[in-house]
Amino acid sequence: MPRLSDILLTALAPIIWGSSYIITTEMLPGQSPFLIALLRALPAGLILMLFARQLPEGRWWARVAVLGILNFSLFWSLLFVAAYRLPGGVAAMLGAVQPLAVIFLARGLLGQAIRPLAIFAALAGLFGVGLLLFRPEASLDPLGIATGLLGAASMAAGVVLTRKWQPDVPLLIFTAWQLTAGGLFLIPVAVLMVPDWPTLSATNLAGLAYLSLIGGALTYFLWFRGIARIDPAAVSSLGFLSPLAAILLGWFLLGETLTALQIAGAIIILISVRLGQGGRIPLPRLIRTKPALLR
Repeated sequence: MPRLSDILLTALAPIIWGSSYIITTEMLPGQSPFLIALLRALPAGLILMLFARQLPEGRWWARVAVLGILNFSLFWSLLFVAAYRLPGGVAAMLGAVQPLAVIFLARGLLGQAIRPLAIFAALAGLFGVGLLLFRPEASLDPLGIATGLLGAASMAAGVVLTRKWQPDVPLLIFTAWQLTAGGLFLIPVAVLMVPDWPTLSATNLAGLAYLSLIGGALTYFLWFRGIARIDPAAVSSLGFLSPLAAILLGWFLLGETLTALQIAGAIIILISVRLGQGGRIPLPRLIRTKPALLR
């Protein structure tokens, strides 16, 4: 059974990812998301490689390439295409399908039993995200829906295979390999989608430094650490905290309003996250700890 500290440290990753929306809109307005994805992944991976000073060997070259593509290159590219073609709430709901995909992939690839409570928690979290973000007037683009679902499947496969393939190296090295591989595979995507690269201001560079070092290197170190220690379905359910953090930060920092449905969605998400851990998080302690996580 994972310790509460492992769950809370892993939860920091999606909470920090929730801040990416504000950083992108306030410090990187008008920039191509494909360029941002490249400059978020590759510098973080190369910086970690300076500390790792070790390259994969043998079959790990192929495995790291697969993981880098699934967790970064393919996932981020599909995510951005979906974000371009769909309203944010619809794209987030499609991404919230990921915990369900993890449950069934973990059954097929890891032989883990399918727990009814995990399925209920995933469905509850999906419903909570819908209340939090979805708007009835949102338009539905078929290509956007397809890429959103494929993006969720890509990250789900990355989560499960990261758990299945655990190299005999420190986690820092494993994280460096994946980020670097993902960044390298993003180069042709960025070159194709952004033929004329813009000149970046000091504010842009500060935003990219945050996304790369904090939102990239640190968060994925914590995320992969959690995958190695916690059931993949439980880790994936923590991803519901990302849209919740984005909404709360928008309310706290940008003065955005919260509706009654959004508040209900937030409560449902917190309950689903607790259920996703098998009910192992004592609710009063979670409530006491949560404000510290959002600071």
